[in-house]
Formats: sequence, structure tokens, C-alpha cells
Amino acid sequence: MRTKLNITEGIFPMPVLMVATYNEDGSVNVMNAAWGTMQERNTVALNLTETHKTVKNIKARGAFTVSIADADHLVEADYFGVESGNRVSDKFARSGLTASKAETVDAPVINEFPLCLECEFVEYQSGKYGCGVIGRVVNVTADERVMVNGKIDMSLVNAIAFDPYTQGYYKVTERVGEAFKDGLQLKK
Repeated sequence: MRTKLNITEGIFPMPVLMVATYNEDGSVNVMNAAWGTMQERNTVALNLTETHKTVKNIKARGAFTVSIADADHLVEADYFGVESGNRVSDKFARSGLTASKAETVDAPVINEFPLCLECEFVEYQSGKYGCGVIGRVVNVTADERVMVNGKIDMSLVNAIAFDPYTQGYYKVTERVGEAFKDGLQLKK
């Protein structure tokens, strides 16, 4: 038997993405965006409306970064979603986090978040079924603390995911299988 639920953004888990840009004055702006994904290996799609300060900054600078939020910085990550850069100009400074300039694009890297994609702005799409920023990933960096033997260890990233049904955050930490391998046992 199944229970009928209200329609919501019902794909779980949804990534908790920190989208960072520079404001006109060079200060850092960050927003929390759960509606984002990879379209291709090097293309990011973020479902963001044009009214977001972040979108205005992306269009002006031609670049942005996308960091994976972690459980250690859940409060700051959530703050970036409940406060608007359109209302609070020093939003990032209030978080207590730090940033450095990305290696390849005109956007900040939030130092405390473990994984960061540096993106060039490709286009803004607006249509009947959504809107969003499309970016080309040109560089990916990881904090050394999440690296083991030269490879990223996702259990150390301690990423968080958003649950739209209960509006909660969950840790994504345990590897449970091998992609493109475990299912082969059912192939004949």
C-alpha cells in the first residue's frame, strides 16, 4: 500500500549547493541552492530566478563557484538560504566564513566548504518549465582534509542533502556500493 503525499520538490536527496559570486564592490555573496545538477560532465544547471542577487552577479562577472555544503557548516549554509544578498550587503561577512579568489574564474572559493567547482557563465535560460543559470565547469578543487592517497574521499566531505518533504538536512557520508559494478551480478 502507498500513501498519497502533497506535490513538492520531491526528489530526495537534493544537493545543498553554495553558489558564490562577487558583488559590484568586490565583496563576496553566497546563496544556498538546492535546485541544481550536472547536465553533462562539465556543465552545471542551477534553477535560480533572475531576482536573486547571485544571478545578477553571475551575469555581471561571467563566473561563479559551486561548493558542496558540509555538516560542519550547516548553520552558515542554511543562513545563506534564509538571508538575501538583495537585503543584506554584508551577508557573507556575517557568516564568519572566509574566501579566496578562484584559480580560473572571477569568483570566490569559500575556504571552509570541502569541494568547489569553478564555473564560467554560459547562459541564462527562462521558459515555461523553469529558469536557470548554465555554467561550464573549468576547474574543481578539494580541501586536502578530504583527500586520501590523491583521491577525494566522499565520506570525509561530510556533505549534506536537503529533504523537501520534511524541510530537513541529512548527512551523506557512507559508501554503500560500487556504481556500474554491483548491478552486473544481475546481468546474464
